[in-house]
Amino acid sequence: MSEYVIEMLNITKRFPGIIANDDITLQLKQGEIHALLGENGAGKSTLMSVLFGLYQPEAGVIKKDGEVVQINDPNDANHLHIGMVHQHFKLVEIFSVLDNIILGVEQTKNCLLQKKDARRKVMELSAKYNLQVDPDALIEDIGVGMQQRVEIIKMLFRDNDILIFDEPTAVLTPQEIDELMQIMRNFAKEGKSILFITHKLNEIMAVADRVTVLRKGKCVGTLDVADATIDTLAEMMVGRKVSFEVQKSVARAKQAMLTVQNLIVAGKNTGKHKINNVNFIVHSGEIIGIAGIDGNGQTELVHALTGLMPVTKGHIYLGERDITSATVRERNDLHLSHIPEDRHKHGLILDYSLAENLVLKNYYYPKYQRNGFLRFDEIYRHADELIAKYDIRSGQGGATRTRSMSGGNQQKAIVARELDLDPDVMIAVQPTRGLDVGAIEYIHKQIIAARDAGCAVLLISLELDEVMSLSDRILVIHEGEIVADVDAKYATAQELGLYMSGASRQHMTTECEVEVQ
Repeated sequence: MSEYVIEMLNITKRFPGIIANDDITLQLKQGEIHALLGENGAGKSTLMSVLFGLYQPEAGVIKKDGEVVQINDPNDANHLHIGMVHQHFKLVEIFSVLDNIILGVEQTKNCLLQKKDARRKVMELSAKYNLQVDPDALIEDIGVGMQQRVEIIKMLFRDNDILIFDEPTAVLTPQEIDELMQIMRNFAKEGKSILFITHKLNEIMAVADRVTVLRKGKCVGTLDVADATIDTLAEMMVGRKVSFEVQKSVARAKQAMLTVQNLIVAGKNTGKHKINNVNFIVHSGEIIGIAGIDGNGQTELVHALTGLMPVTKGHIYLGERDITSATVRERNDLHLSHIPEDRHKHGLILDYSLAENLVLKNYYYPKYQRNGFLRFDEIYRHADELIAKYDIRSGQGGATRTRSMSGGNQQKAIVARELDLDPDVMIAVQPTRGLDVGAIEYIHKQIIAARDAGCAVLLISLELDEVMSLSDRILVIHEGEIVADVDAKYATAQELGLYMSGASRQHMTTECEVEVQ
């Protein structure tokens, strides 16, 4: 009997213009949690897609329990009890939870679906692994944390014992991350083997047994997590020492650039107030962070500020101009930048080229068009500059189809485009979501540089460490209201946690009513 349940030996996978996996060997033991660590575009997801049958390698072999196997497609992978939770979930939004779980393995009788046994098995799995789901809920009506539970149950429903998690924490709240870590530990105790793709070093240290590091498509090495440190893993991943401390000078706040006055925003479907009488000011030359547990109105606030959602009551000012009813383009032309929460829905057009996505907000400027015809020479020259400056990994440069890029490099493209617009106000929502430590370090420096150049930055992040390290002031949101305004120099996680949970609140003043008449 082989020591390894899965062996990927000398795997090579090429795409146009790039070798995504270059002679990589990865070995997984039974009952272990094996992390796959690497920069954005290092080849992690590609390697796991080869194991799951989504891609066919040009060279190398895969063994299961010591025997060579051929995995032509995901059906072959499932037959070998290999399951995968993808970074971007593979769910049909208009289908129910139950229908998504059984999709592809449905039981029928006289051409009619038989769901009774499937429902019972789903509920048993849900109870056994503490993955509570509503089998009748539509995917489009549940949050991303719940959608991930559906994907996990989908794997378990197929009796998979080799579980691949591709960046599973990229879209989760800190509480949901803790729950997932415990679920993974429970799987390992049962003898299931887990491949865990991530770039978050603290998660590897918390949950993994061994880690394999990839860099630019090559395997740097495999080591026991017990023998590793965060600093050594970071250096292996990016090839240099990484600073985890954000260095910034004291903020020099100047004039009010973004003023929110008595803002009320109703929920999309319920009509209930999701933002309730919110007031704050962001000055040029400062970063205001908004901290809060996910679902407390952050999304509705951002959508109201950026024009994606109507305001029920109140006013939004950009400088002295009232933009409450302004269109998205009008706000763009007034130098309001937006790094969106959902990069696929609001940040990119996936079937456009990278170059086209990098000029989505200014393609109509004279520099990029003449008499209504796009100047592709200028568009591609501009793309080359941003690709080099922000280290956007793309096999064919500006011509790369954006859909084919890794999630982290898609995020880099959005950040590059928004910072390149020389914004007066930048609303950054989860700006480093899906990025590796090297990229996070660079993006943090760029956001601080924008602040120092006079930009007013509103930062919304579920990463409390990011809010505390980047912000000059921190506003805490709870149930659609700002419940605290804290100087970031003196903020503690414990204090912010009390405000975020609603256990404490400050008496809030409304300085914006004084500054804007």
